[in-house]
Amino acid sequence: MKLTKKQKSAIIGMILGDGYLQKTGKRNARLRLEHKEDHKEYVVWKTSLLPQLFQGKPKMMERIHPTTLKKYRYVRHQSNSSPILGKLRKIFYPDGKKHIPENLPNLMKDDIAFAIWYYDNGYYSKKAYATYLYLGKITKKEAEIARKTLLVNFGLKSYVVNKKDKGFALYFPSSEKEKIKKILQRYYIPIMAYKIPS
Repeated sequence: MKLTKKQKSAIIGMILGDGYLQKTGKRNARLRLEHKEDHKEYVVWKTSLLPQLFQGKPKMMERIHPTTLKKYRYVRHQSNSSPILGKLRKIFYPDGKKHIPENLPNLMKDDIAFAIWYYDNGYYSKKAYATYLYLGKITKKEAEIARKTLLVNFGLKSYVVNKKDKGFALYFPSSEKEKIKKILQRYYIPIMAYKIPS
């Protein structure tokens, strides 16, 4: 299977964000994408980037929240099983848990990776004029790898901040707002526009 540089970077963005690589056999894995019902348009856009991996249409699913016991609907689309994804699973899930690998700068070559990662886990506070990218429960060292990658590959300056229960996040100062906006507008998805710094 041949993938372009942009497609490879898109996959990396999905893995760093809300995507999950599920092991299927010794060498293969598949990519599972899940988003809330309102973001179906975003899921469709993501999968349209990778026609070699995603066939059919996303499915509407229901789940009961373990704490509130409320039923909610979400969209799921799973890729075909592939050895390419199997190799990436070994890099990002060396012990079964998602990590940010040291070679991230070599994997994240195109800014579509940042756009997808930000649309998945980014947040813009209009009150504070602050932009964040949430990294989750990872180590400080992994957060530093993420920070350096965005600086070296895309010229985006950020600071690692500890959000306690939410894990580490990258905080982007106001000087980076226009740079982030420019990248996201290249991959504009109307339903995700509320995340673009304004």
